[in-house]
Amino acid sequence: MSSPQRVQSVDRTLDVLEALADAGGAARSKDLATAIRLPVPTVHRILGTLAARGIVLQLADRSYSLGPRLVRLGAVAAHQTGAEAQPLLAELAESLGETVNLAFFTRDSMTYVAQAASPRSMRMFTEVGRRVPLHNTGVGKAVLAALPVEEARGLLALPPVDGGPAPDVEALLGEIARAREVGYAVDDEEQEVGVRCLAVAVPGGPAPAGLSVSGPSSRLTPQTFAEVARALGATAAGLAERWHAYDRG
Repeated sequence: MSSPQRVQSVDRTLDVLEALADAGGAARSKDLATAIRLPVPTVHRILGTLAARGIVLQLADRSYSLGPRLVRLGAVAAHQTGAEAQPLLAELAESLGETVNLAFFTRDSMTYVAQAASPRSMRMFTEVGRRVPLHNTGVGKAVLAALPVEEARGLLALPPVDGGPAPDVEALLGEIARAREVGYAVDDEEQEVGVRCLAVAVPGGPAPAGLSVSGPSSRLTPQTFAEVARALGATAAGLAERWHAYDRG
C-alpha cells in the first residue's frame, strides 16, 4: 500500500501547534522555529494565519499561545475516542478488577485518551490527556514492540518527554524484543513504585495505540500476567474491530 500523500504546509502547521504544546502552551515564534527547525519567517506566517482563525492567540509580550478554538476540537476528539472505547474498557476493568487505560502514540510519547477505573477501593488513576515517555511505560513499550526495530531505536534515542535521564537503548531494545515474543509489555514499577502495568498494542486505530491494565504490584503479580495478557488481547481485538467498522462507516 502506498504512503498517503502529505501536504508540506499542513505538516508544518501541525509541527508549530505540537511545538507550542510541548512548550507548555505558549512560546515566541523564534523559539518555535528553533524547536522545529524552520525559518522564523515561515513560522511567523503560519502563526499569523492560525491567529486569524483563533487557533492561536498573540499575547501582550508578542509570544503566542494555543487558542480557544482548540478547546472545542480537543473536546470533540476526546469524546469521540472515549465514546468508542469506553464500553470495552469498562468491561475489562470490571472483569479484571484493575484500572484500564488507552493511550495513543503522539510523535515522541504516549498520550492517555480514555480510562476505566478499577472497582476496588485501592486503584490506580492516570489523568486523561497526560503525556508519558515511551521507554518506561507499558503502553509505550507495547507500541515500540509493534514498530520496526530501527524505527523503535530512533524513537528511543530522542530525549524523554518528562525530562528524565536518557534510557539504555540497547537494553530496552532487548526488552522490546521479549515483549514482541510474549505478546505484551510490562512497566515494572518504572512510572511509580508499587504499581505494575501490562500493555498490548492495538492495531488499526487512528494512531498507533496501547491498551494497558495497571494495579498494585501486590495484585498484578507475574503469576497473573498470562491471564491479564489474554484479556488485554481480546479487548484490543474488539477495539480494532470497532475502529475498522467506524472507518467503513
